[in-house]
Amino acid sequence: MTSIPTLITDRLVLRALKADDFPAFAEFYASDRSKFIGGPATETQAWRFLACEIGHWALRGYGRWAVEEISTGQFCGLIGLWFPLDWPEPEIGWDLMNGYEGKGYATEAALAARTHAYTTLGWTTAISLVAPENHGSRSVAQRMGASRDGDFTHEKFGPTEIWRHVPANQVVV
Repeated sequence: MTSIPTLITDRLVLRALKADDFPAFAEFYASDRSKFIGGPATETQAWRFLACEIGHWALRGYGRWAVEEISTGQFCGLIGLWFPLDWPEPEIGWDLMNGYEGKGYATEAALAARTHAYTTLGWTTAISLVAPENHGSRSVAQRMGASRDGDFTHEKFGPTEIWRHVPANQVVV
């Protein structure tokens, strides 16, 4: 099994998912906020989604981290690197659990994930797929400096916008 590194930002810890994260994860997937990523979903379906996230680390050697607030220790999101078989390119993706949107956490954690992808994994570029109606996600991509780079139609999720992240050689640290 791949060892999942821990990343730390000013306000967040990006760590491996654990069983204690499941209640908030299931609550998010039961809500309408999950509509852009396959939800709403039952508790059983959410369990399978959680297992898929953990399995991605084993299959690809990278994945999405559980995001935890340093100040409270609360699980607040799932953010990181994602490249399932049917994706056009490796992606930086973000999902915030219910009640954690609007705090800048998605941008903060996604920037840490992008830095890890570029510096540790050697990626030279990355995309984020955004549903056309997902204005919050589009705003995160824009805050990260990504630019619109076409469209992709997924067989399950339908039309999405491709947002291309700043290439590794152009990132200012």
